[in-house]
Amino acid sequence: MTLITPMILLAGLAALLGFYRLLMGPTRTDRVVALDLLFSIAVVFSLLAALASGRSVYLDVAIGLVLTGFVATLAWARLIQEKSNPEQNAETS
Repeated sequence: MTLITPMILLAGLAALLGFYRLLMGPTRTDRVVALDLLFSIAVVFSLLAALASGRSVYLDVAIGLVLTGFVATLAWARLIQEKSNPEQNAETS
């Protein structure tokens, strides 16, 4: 049993907890944080795959996931902000 196996198990457990929070909420903010967590876990899985296989193509996948997760989190945060303060956003427009 290598060091990668326990890391995969811990990342899988974190993914299960993240999916639970994504599905159960209760607020939109909780769901956005859970989605960001799942993006981070996907990056960890990509890095572990790169370590296990010795191929650097998984590092490119990790970079793509990081960029996508960052932009998605910013977009969702902006959407939540606009829905929580509609009268303030109407005054500034």
